[in-house]
Amino acid sequence: MEYRQLGNSGLRVPALSFGAGTFGGQGPLFGAWGTIDAREASRMIDISLEAGLNMFDSADVYSDGASEQVLGEAIKGRRDKIILSTKLALPVGDGPNDFGTSRHRLIMATDAALKRLETDYIDLLQLHAFDAFTPVEEVLSTLDDLVRAGKLRYIGVSNFAGWQIMKSLAVSDHLGYSRYVAHQVYYSLVGRDYEWDLMPLAQDQGLGALVWSPLGWGRLTGKIRRGTTIPDGSRLHQTAQFGPPVDEDRLYDIVDVLDELSAETGKTVPQIAINWLLHRPTVASLIIGARNEQQLRDNLGAVGWSLSSEQIARLDAVSKRQPPYPHYPYYIQEGFARLNPPLFA
Repeated sequence: MEYRQLGNSGLRVPALSFGAGTFGGQGPLFGAWGTIDAREASRMIDISLEAGLNMFDSADVYSDGASEQVLGEAIKGRRDKIILSTKLALPVGDGPNDFGTSRHRLIMATDAALKRLETDYIDLLQLHAFDAFTPVEEVLSTLDDLVRAGKLRYIGVSNFAGWQIMKSLAVSDHLGYSRYVAHQVYYSLVGRDYEWDLMPLAQDQGLGALVWSPLGWGRLTGKIRRGTTIPDGSRLHQTAQFGPPVDEDRLYDIVDVLDELSAETGKTVPQIAINWLLHRPTVASLIIGARNEQQLRDNLGAVGWSLSSEQIARLDAVSKRQPPYPHYPYYIQEGFARLNPPLFA
């Protein structure tokens, strides 16, 4: 397993990390993802650690906290070998303070997560969404207090816009608060929006990308192709409406190239799609999910080898699309590009 610096921090994380959204399995969304109990989770953690994957990501909203509970039980006796990452901010109830990132909510939610995970510290806490109703100064001062108290070691965000990140980092720099070091983002061959604004920001400001859904919300598993229907056992039947939109014609074009590369390399379609992401700037770790041991082992096979530059170029070309304003002039007009060259032309 390759290990990478998480942004400008000193923390080294594995190129692949494990998303515990399949643990617990409650509700229409997470129940469709998986229903792994503590015994099965412990086995998956064994397999992951044997492969060098030692980072596990959850959230308080995953199966109403059951994901964190199962994860906490499954890592007993080996906490020191594991990097624990979790998220909070989204609603966990109907109460007036059951959502957001106020001082009250951050302190209560962090303590609740520590209890569910059965640990006294979280290696990386990420805000699951931007709270437009709480002053950024309140958010960052509270997170800084939690870091200084030893409950958190590093902090990050997820699903933030560029201006929201920059406003937060400016406040941290001005007031001397702990700085975000990670941004958990959606990024895949069928969803490259991250490259237009958030990737240059991450490169400039030292944020490591933790990539969720690197297989395009389950569409790059090799089971969905042109002229076929979604397989009966696919979770897309229950979860498609919750995920990022995908242009189907473009998806099929990408899968066609993935099939060609699979024949050339002897690797599976998911392994190739994941490997392509590992070559992208700012990517610190790809969060892989698995409903069973076979899926986990297949995803772990995405590391330890590399696509050729020619193969990467073919995937770049088939998955590329013109960005929206204000980004597109820098991609199509030489004068703009001379001032600010895009990371990917």
